[in-house]
Amino acid sequence: MNTKEQISALGQQAFKNHLAYLSSGRIEEWVDLFTENGILEFPYGPKDFPTRVSGKPELHEYMKNFPLHFKVEFENLYFHPTADPHTTIAEFTSKGHALATGNPYNQRYISVVTTTDDGKIAKYVDFWNPMVALEAIEAPLTAFVKE
Repeated sequence: MNTKEQISALGQQAFKNHLAYLSSGRIEEWVDLFTENGILEFPYGPKDFPTRVSGKPELHEYMKNFPLHFKVEFENLYFHPTADPHTTIAEFTSKGHALATGNPYNQRYISVVTTTDDGKIAKYVDFWNPMVALEAIEAPLTAFVKE
């Protein structure tokens, strides 16, 4: 059994891997960071945008088009201390652009992630500004989840 420090470190490493895989378009590896029934939530998503995606097949279907729409680098990663080692709270930014328009995609995020003892993501709650994405792609965000 992992110690609290090990569980916390595994959660933070899973988060770092999440950023690395997304920025390099490695979606299959990104999906593998989640448990079989892992959940991705967007509390501030716009109308007609998914508010919750669950399970590896849905996660893959949702995220497979990310590399087709955005080229980003994630920066300024800061982990906020938590009392629960299974909870990772991260604040970070992205710097990049939408591929179709060339418009900037510079976003600020706060993420609350729940992981298992072995560092798998069970739930990822993503707080971001959908207006930044809308302005970048100049289309409804439903275009993001479609090819």
